[in-house]
Amino acid sequence: MAVKVLVVDDSGFFRRRVSEILSADPNIQVIGTATNGREAIEQAQALKPDVITMDYEMPMMDGITAVRNIMQRCPTPVLMFSSLTHEGARVTLDALEAGAVDFLPKNFEDISRNPERVKQLLCEKIHTIARSNRRSLSPQPAAIAAAPVRPAVRPASTASTLVRPAGAPAAVSSATPKRKPYKLVAIGTSTGGPVALQRVLTQLPANFPAPLVLIQHMPAAFTKAFAERLDKLCRISVKEAEDGDVLRPGLALLAPGGKQMMIDARGMVKILPGDERLNYKPCVDITFGSVAKSYADKVLAVVLTGMGADGREGARLLKQMGSQVWAQDEASCVIYGMPMAIVKASLADAVYPLDDIGRHLVETCI
Repeated sequence: MAVKVLVVDDSGFFRRRVSEILSADPNIQVIGTATNGREAIEQAQALKPDVITMDYEMPMMDGITAVRNIMQRCPTPVLMFSSLTHEGARVTLDALEAGAVDFLPKNFEDISRNPERVKQLLCEKIHTIARSNRRSLSPQPAAIAAAPVRPAVRPASTASTLVRPAGAPAAVSSATPKRKPYKLVAIGTSTGGPVALQRVLTQLPANFPAPLVLIQHMPAAFTKAFAERLDKLCRISVKEAEDGDVLRPGLALLAPGGKQMMIDARGMVKILPGDERLNYKPCVDITFGSVAKSYADKVLAVVLTGMGADGREGARLLKQMGSQVWAQDEASCVIYGMPMAIVKASLADAVYPLDDIGRHLVETCI
């Protein structure tokens, strides 16, 4: 059955071009277009598309307001188009908080210069987010708040579940993880990750005793703005990683977009050029693999929502060295791809709902 798409943009050229690209895929059907946010809301309610593509700068009503209204009235996966600028990054992050699932750069030059690559990328995104978890789309008040979440530790939840390897006997232990003096917490994520990371990191206190490294699939123009946003919302410090940075407790370093981040045994960050042979820049597997080599069994790795299987092989190396790996549960994921790869490979020591992960990090590391 074809994925039904609503295309929203105030540019007639862009609406037509996106519609043409999508209609060329036999498994995608463009069922309508809209020129502003108000029309988008009306069309979303009337046509009930599987996916909406949305511009953010439009007359009558902007894309972010439209996304917020759509999520309240008829939650639908939204793919935002954004400019590759610092301001474009800021607006896109606002849209993701409002409930958008993912984004693509809005680059007219790429459309005219490399139409086949643009077509492939756009259609892949549409098919992927059409399968997203609609229960996770509505914006969370705690995630949108302009101040850090308090208190740092919420009451214990009964929703957390431990995962054991296939064929192993049932564990006779509490779902609460055991305390251990980890030298590093490493978190990898992709689609749905910006909001997921925010919900995890805002639960950590300023005196969180372990350094953190964050690997989020994101373009180069976006990671600095994302790090700045997290730093304002969190009690821990967050910054975009730079070559030569040194890990320290209470500091989270975000891998820069378009590059690769590795950590040596001294806790020093190495930023390397993005290898064109790799699909992901930054790549979770590369960072996980480097910390497995440098920190052996002293790493707590967490794999959050995201498409694909990036992180699985790095998690395998971490497990071989004796480190722990957690995965986000399916119900709270926007896209249950990366965590599912961890679980299916029997690499997950525990599987937790998103809103329990920050609390369990505090319980484990403090």
